[in-house]
Amino acid sequence: MTDPSPASTGRPGPLDPVAPRYGGGSLADVLPSALAVLGVPGAVDLLGLGPRLAGVRRIAVLLVDGLGWYQIPTAAPYAPTLAGLAATVGAPLTSGFPSTTPTSLVSLGTGAASGAHGVLGFKVRVPDTDRVLSHIEWAGDPDPLSWQPVPTQYERARAAGVAVTVVSRPEYSGSGLTLAANRGGDYRGASDVDGLARQMLTALAAGAGPTLVSGYHPDLDRHGHLTGVDSAPWRLAAADVDRLLVRLVDGLPPDAALLITADHGQLNVPPGRRVDFDTDPRLRAGVRVIAGEPRVRYLHVEPRAVADVLAAWSAVLGDAARVTTRDEAVATGWFGPVPEEHLRRIGDVVVVCRDTYAVVATRSEKPMESRLVAYHGADTAAEMTVPLLVVRG
Repeated sequence: MTDPSPASTGRPGPLDPVAPRYGGGSLADVLPSALAVLGVPGAVDLLGLGPRLAGVRRIAVLLVDGLGWYQIPTAAPYAPTLAGLAATVGAPLTSGFPSTTPTSLVSLGTGAASGAHGVLGFKVRVPDTDRVLSHIEWAGDPDPLSWQPVPTQYERARAAGVAVTVVSRPEYSGSGLTLAANRGGDYRGASDVDGLARQMLTALAAGAGPTLVSGYHPDLDRHGHLTGVDSAPWRLAAADVDRLLVRLVDGLPPDAALLITADHGQLNVPPGRRVDFDTDPRLRAGVRVIAGEPRVRYLHVEPRAVADVLAAWSAVLGDAARVTTRDEAVATGWFGPVPEEHLRRIGDVVVVCRDTYAVVATRSEKPMESRLVAYHGADTAAEMTVPLLVVRG
């Protein structure tokens, strides 16, 4: 498969900014479209899947963490099935914003943009506190049903008589993020590729009526973070993804379809392009709480310090980042509409890194977070563009 971003295609280059295509070209549109195919009343086929999936009564949706559209050419030598599907039955979607796992998992599960569901980043400040909530370590406080109030598409499907199953790692069962993203589905644990394929196919074949199965595979993202995109461990993880796809495609019942997508892409960030919040007093001045992640920072500032923080961060980062206020960030449409109760989860100042820059926090956050190789979260095409591969049984 060739590079999906040459100028001749008219698509953006990997470091060009991309806006979320909510309402007809984003990750949030996948499940509403699948439910429409399954005949759920009121569901809208925003992605136009109906003509391709006429007669389908069972749908499996697989999300491969970290499988950005712009990473598929890199994975192709180790994942030929993936590359072949991308070339023949694939098209790009956008993630929502930020392009990060918790936000995307909840956008997929709810069919809503990040502003509406309120999981507005990897880490966000809990309003009226100095506490920073890490959504991947969320044990239930705040209450997931109030923190994320939007009903899920799984709940909607089940209410319409669809058999719904969610398959993911056993350790994620009952977590705050799982409840926010996946409530409404019967949860089944799977510890590896073989277990994931087996559980998804078993659930897909079990029901006599309309069936929806959702699966999640995290390993490609993990190895990208730890050793980098196109590292040896990442290549082995890409080969495992390919093995998973072969199992699922070969096992599809005749009246079933498989939708393969992702939550975000990744970018390797060189050591010389990391700015450390904790070692630069100009960046620390006026900042009460730093949240977000290295590619998208939310700065909650001291009273009347917004202008000073904006000026300082703009001067230090220059062309390495877009530094803006909360109101300006919301006005871009990155988050979709943001209700009042979710606004203060976004920083007073929002910093979106450009190119391959990142803002780390070597003392304020866990040391490992500053030592990762690949990151995501910002609005470049490489981070924001994800695949949708549509396979019929």
